[in-house]
Amino acid sequence: MSERNVIQTDKAPAAIGPYSQGILVGSTLYISGQLGIDPTTGKLVEDGTSAQAKQALENVMAILMKANMSMRDVVQVQVFLADIADFATVNEVYKTYFHEPYPARAAIQVGALPAGGKVEILVTAVKS
Repeated sequence: MSERNVIQTDKAPAAIGPYSQGILVGSTLYISGQLGIDPTTGKLVEDGTSAQAKQALENVMAILMKANMSMRDVVQVQVFLADIADFATVNEVYKTYFHEPYPARAAIQVGALPAGGKVEILVTAVKS
């Protein structure tokens, strides 16, 4: 059985509950859902869904970097939207962070997100 290692960085927001930013098991990194929270202020960024999606992905990148990984190592993404009408807006931001071959992905509308967020993004990455 592979050892579980906690991945934690101050370049991403601290957990706001009983969870870790990321858990590395073998060569697989499981990153908890990231909101558009600025790690320096601990608050959601303003300027709407696009800005929150960008910050969420910056937070994901910071956790990946702490584990010596990059966005190229991401194999699956789950995007949670407070409003599915923001799907195209998030896609515009998303495609600036991921390139072909794109990771597998799901995008769904949820009833609400923590802290009043508009988007939450979680990823799984595998170091090759």
